Amino acid sequence: MAYVPHTPNLGFPPIAATLPASNAAGRSTPGPWLGDVIRAQDPVYGVGEFIYLAGVASTAVGSWVVYNPDDWSTVLLGPDMIGSVAVAMSANINGQFGWYQIKGKAIGKALAGFLDNANVYATVTPGSVDDAVVAGDRVKNAKGASAVGVPAAGLAEFEIDRPFADDGLAA
Repeated sequence: MAYVPHTPNLGFPPIAATLPASNAAGRSTPGPWLGDVIRAQDPVYGVGEFIYLAGVASTAVGSWVVYNPDDWSTVLLGPDMIGSVAVAMSANINGQFGWYQIKGKAIGKALAGFLDNANVYATVTPGSVDDAVVAGDRVKNAKGASAVGVPAAGLAEFEIDRPFADDGLAA
């Protein structure tokens, strides 16, 4: 994916970049602040929105995370979680910072057997989703846009619009 910001901002890193801790909030260099949201466009996947967040251990490109607006930290999505959800655009691990997609056509990690047009559910595999119905684990405002394996093994296309998990009892 080659997302290009609609409104280029001096010092903002590319969407697929990961930055070290020296680029965190409180620095004096130009660049995004934690929680900044921008729009960018990819020639294949179209326009999307991205939020700048802190990474967490084991994050890979396409990992689903829950993020905390108090400090813009992330945790890999898993069962019974509550909060705003985003998809990692880089292998953004603990002590690093990068962009996460919150709107548009996203490429995310999915378990084997995920089907096109399916609802999205958190799994016991941290950072991955599936279409197996599990009460309380649905990721709302997210829908499959391809089967797993498109565009690559372990990944699928999704349509997302500021997804969230609320651990509701209804599937």
